[in-house]
Amino acid sequence: MSKTTAVKASKKPVNRSDMSKFRWTLKEMKDNKIAYLLLAPFFIIFFIFTVLPVILSVFFSFTLFNLLEAPKFVFLDNYIRLLLDDDIFLLAIKNTFVFAAITGPVSFMMSMILAWFINELSPKVRAVMTLIFYAPSIAGNAYLIWQYMFTADQHGIINGLLMEMGVITTPIAFLTDPSYIMPIVIIVALWTSLGTSFLQFIAGYQVVDRSMYEAAAVDGVKNRWQELWFVTLPAIKPQMMLGAILSITQSFGFGAVITGMVGFPSPDYCAHTIMHHLEDYGNTRFEMGYASAIAVLLFALMIGANLLVNKLLRKVGQ
Repeated sequence: MSKTTAVKASKKPVNRSDMSKFRWTLKEMKDNKIAYLLLAPFFIIFFIFTVLPVILSVFFSFTLFNLLEAPKFVFLDNYIRLLLDDDIFLLAIKNTFVFAAITGPVSFMMSMILAWFINELSPKVRAVMTLIFYAPSIAGNAYLIWQYMFTADQHGIINGLLMEMGVITTPIAFLTDPSYIMPIVIIVALWTSLGTSFLQFIAGYQVVDRSMYEAAAVDGVKNRWQELWFVTLPAIKPQMMLGAILSITQSFGFGAVITGMVGFPSPDYCAHTIMHHLEDYGNTRFEMGYASAIAVLLFALMIGANLLVNKLLRKVGQ
């Protein structure tokens, strides 16, 4: 045996328990330096445009900052003002929770069930139906269709139908009446939110191993609903997790379409959400410290909702 071979044979594999976590991480990075080098561009962009803004928002949320003067630390004053003195923000929280509690779960369930039904169709029909359901999410001004439908005169589709049927005698101002605005924007939000989550479920159903259904039939699964619960849903848990995150994020961040349909602010603040409050203080008043506090609270609510949903989804199929 040569000297080089003897040296190599004498080396033992490094055990992780024999070194600190920091040293082991450095060794792994050194051994896989090419992979980390390839990941570096994405990581740098993600850090600059995602992680860094979150860190800066947390920092500025403890300051008084108007973009013209240097930030002045006020500690918890912004949060105290938000939760105790800002009545519009408390109304925005209520509207946001109502909006998210309806649109988030309903959008998630609609995406999952519609994708399941469409997945059973032939490939050509499936492609057409997928395009139909995905189109509203990529059409920037898709809400204009609904705005035309709810026009406040006899030329509006809804008003015209109701007057023709004799249900009403005078047109209803749907988009300026606070009692109608929230239900209408919820319907529009559900219509425009199917896109990405819907595609995630379609992709998930496509990769389920067909042999799992045969094994399930042997084990006593008798109908398609049992297949869905005991086989399909456990097999697409990653897609379900991503779909839930996308649905929750959209429901908390849904604001532009509301503004386009009913204006800003909405009549009597009936559809005023946390996103609208953030835009008001960030883009209009330039109270960046106060706006940062709103953003931090919104971020915390979204994280909490995602953790709760992920905990519930882990029980699927158990």
